[in-house]
Amino acid sequence: MKSTGVVRRVDELGRIVLPIEIRKMMDISVKDAVEIFTDGDRIVLQKYHPACIFCGEVDGITYYNDKRICQKCIEKIKFAF
Repeated sequence: MKSTGVVRRVDELGRIVLPIEIRKMMDISVKDAVEIFTDGDRIVLQKYHPACIFCGEVDGITYYNDKRICQKCIEKIKFAF
C-alpha cells in the first residue's frame, strides 16, 4: 500500500472527505459508488465496478487479483493460451 501523507478527521456523522488528488488518481467522480471492506485492521475503499472488466457482464463474476471477471471471459482466457 502506498502512503499519501494525507490525514482527514471523521465528522459527527461518521463521514470523511476523500482528497481531490486521490479522487483524480482513482478516477472517482461525484455520485460514483465506492466499495468499503476491511483487511485485518485496515479499512479499504475502492471504486465500485460490479461488472466484468472485459465484457461488462454482471452474472457469474469471480474475483481475480481484486478484479471482477465473468465465467465466459475466464473460459476465453483459458483457450487463448
